[in-house]
Amino acid sequence: MVSGEDHELAQQLAQVARELVGAGDVQQTLQRMVDLAVETIDGCDHAGLSLVVNGHIETPAQNDRIPETIDEIQNATGEGPCTDAIREHEVFETGDLAAEDRWPRFSTRVVERTGVHSALAMRLFTEHDTMGALNLYAEATDAFDDDDHSVASIFAAHAAVALRAAQRQEQLIEAIETRDIIGQAKGIIMTRSGVDDEQAFEVLRDASNRMDTKLRDVARRIVQHQHER
Repeated sequence: MVSGEDHELAQQLAQVARELVGAGDVQQTLQRMVDLAVETIDGCDHAGLSLVVNGHIETPAQNDRIPETIDEIQNATGEGPCTDAIREHEVFETGDLAAEDRWPRFSTRVVERTGVHSALAMRLFTEHDTMGALNLYAEATDAFDDDDHSVASIFAAHAAVALRAAQRQEQLIEAIETRDIIGQAKGIIMTRSGVDDEQAFEVLRDASNRMDTKLRDVARRIVQHQHER
């Protein structure tokens, strides 16, 4: 028998999923995800999403400043539940950071700066690709039980889909912008030098190799220079 609370949660998550599949704002969807996690998971005071970018943990969505502060501490110490969840592809939890010996430097700083004692880090992944972690925090000790784990895993799955969608969207936008800027640069070269499309592209490629610069960046410089004239 599904309880009223379970049914309400299922409806909320279904709505988030529908917004994600549609043409909505992915960043807004991620933000709703962490806000909804705090509203729904008993005992959760703070929630954030963490990504690893060039070896550095970043926080693209959080319900308040605490998750970002904790990520800053993880970056500074090189240890913590989020870091381990990403590295070891597992769930990491602690019910009392003040007594935690797995991450001694991290734990001490977190308790002193934020007052957080409980932490639950869920890996964000699609298939075999780990992208980051969903992190839940609470001031109380032993704040998360088995039911909280189950709900958190659902949030983590939805968040992983949202992050993958964001990455694909960014790649698509970058590809379109690159194609357009190269097309503009080729047009400028063709007009100036009286060459055809293929020859204009060769000019761009030669300049890219000679300058050891990405072709799109060379094209962007040509277009910017043209606009400044």
